Amino acid sequence: MSFLNTAIRTSFAASRAVRANVTPRVSTNVNSSLRAKQMIQARGVVTKRFTTDHEWVSFDDESGLGVVSITDYAQASLGDIVFVELPEVGTVIHQGDQIGAVESVKAASDIYAPVSGVVEEINEKLGDQPGLLNKSPEADGWLCKIKLAKPAEMDTLLTKEAYDEHCEN
Repeated sequence: MSFLNTAIRTSFAASRAVRANVTPRVSTNVNSSLRAKQMIQARGVVTKRFTTDHEWVSFDDESGLGVVSITDYAQASLGDIVFVELPEVGTVIHQGDQIGAVESVKAASDIYAPVSGVVEEINEKLGDQPGLLNKSPEADGWLCKIKLAKPAEMDTLLTKEAYDEHCEN
């Protein structure tokens, strides 16, 4: 199979995944006998879901980790964020538990766990730069990474379309 055919098939798989509201993770491998030839292989699937409380989780089925933060809608509603309280690494959490808080010039809001698991990592940058949640709530402003105990809980959360509809009402 030629490189172009492999790339087209991968691109097609990626477009199907986007329509299904998942992001394929792609890696590149170089065939040692043909170093100039590059093959692209889809590996894991990253699924993003939302809560009605305006948190999101992006779950990587390969690593079992979910990245958690607040939505762009939440940060816009809060205004300039001045303080972020995060859970401690190693904390066992259950879906719906309060895991932190966000304070802004307008209000304070609790953060709830969208899924159950163990906190593996927190975003240390938010201690000095809470405004990252305003600048980049769905990228650099992530709150914590959770090793999911029950990946099936992802199915109980809202898709992007359902979340957008929830925000419109």
